Amino acid sequence: MTQKTTLHYLFDPLCGWCYGASATIGTFATDADIDLQPHATGLFAGSGARPMKSFATQAWANDQRIAKLSGRPFTEAYRRDVLGADDASLDSTVATLAVTAVADSSPDRVIEALVAIQSARYVDGKDVTSSVVVARLLADLGLADAAARVSTPDAALVDLVQTRTAEARKLMTAFNLQGVPALIAEVDGTRRGLDSSTLYSGPDAVRAALGLA
Repeated sequence: MTQKTTLHYLFDPLCGWCYGASATIGTFATDADIDLQPHATGLFAGSGARPMKSFATQAWANDQRIAKLSGRPFTEAYRRDVLGADDASLDSTVATLAVTAVADSSPDRVIEALVAIQSARYVDGKDVTSSVVVARLLADLGLADAAARVSTPDAALVDLVQTRTAEARKLMTAFNLQGVPALIAEVDGTRRGLDSSTLYSGPDAVRAALGLA
């Protein structure tokens, strides 16, 4: 019997390229042939955070490239209320807490929560660096336990974030991956990196890279 393919997906919730890959990744979250394992890297969390104002113009130009390649919308609400906010920052600390809390309580819904956070930011122009905003998003999805832990992070959740982001970064180092999104395929215990650009060509392109086409 052929063993199910595991697809390790490395991402940051506030990465625009990861948002661009969201439609393809969402397909694999419900694919019976693929065991999708999401790994938040914490790329823009903690010390990786930075003020948005210093590169907002560059970010918007980059976002237009992503939109053209992926078909994902980056709205004027996002440009005005996220990129254009005086105190805006690229800080995925809260969003990383959120996806980790969901992974701990409802692991099959991590991608659903991630997509909700991405859509809130890039489509609705909401501030997903706010624990109040993100907790409300999770609560609206019926993820009450995760929402409560985002509102008041407990020591166990903080430790879990540190452990899992460290593991994700070790994976990146092991496969010489420089950024996100990134993909690692695992079949019968053997792992190999995949070209992440296939994410923007749709699920069939990724399946072909996995040898499942």
